[in-house]
Amino acid sequence: MNQDFTDDDLRELLPRLRRFALSLTRHESSADDLVQACLERALSRRERRTEGDLRAWLFQIMYRRFIDGERRAKRYAGLLSLFSGRDEELAPSAEDVALSRAALADFGKLQPEQRAMLLLISVEGLTYQEAADTLGIPIGTVMSRLSRARRALRELNDGAQPHAAPNLRIMK
Repeated sequence: MNQDFTDDDLRELLPRLRRFALSLTRHESSADDLVQACLERALSRRERRTEGDLRAWLFQIMYRRFIDGERRAKRYAGLLSLFSGRDEELAPSAEDVALSRAALADFGKLQPEQRAMLLLISVEGLTYQEAADTLGIPIGTVMSRLSRARRALRELNDGAQPHAAPNLRIMK
């Protein structure tokens, strides 16, 4: 293992790293964040670096961080647009907002292990086996908890009065 790079070596490579980050992200602030994430990773893993070109190693770290960020962004794009209120295509209607709030309230009423199952499987996109490994429980337990969580959520939603749109007056 090789740790033979200095802060000066990193400073010298900053313009190239930023240029590469800018070509990946196409946004200055995102590029700056990517450079920072890359350097943080490089410094925290400096003892794992093997012989070779420092620049290539840093570019590899940056590219992997970028790909990880893209995957994460795709995973949460739907949720973010729902709660950010900045959907370019169409802002959510008052009814959609009311239904979303009701669904979140129902979700909050679930037991913690049921919420965890729904989050891991439905939001995070883990397989049943990955969720089982993450929580250290058998896959059958994952399946039964998920089934109970879905049933409880359905019952909460069906048992309540239908969520009507709030009474709004049309102003001219």
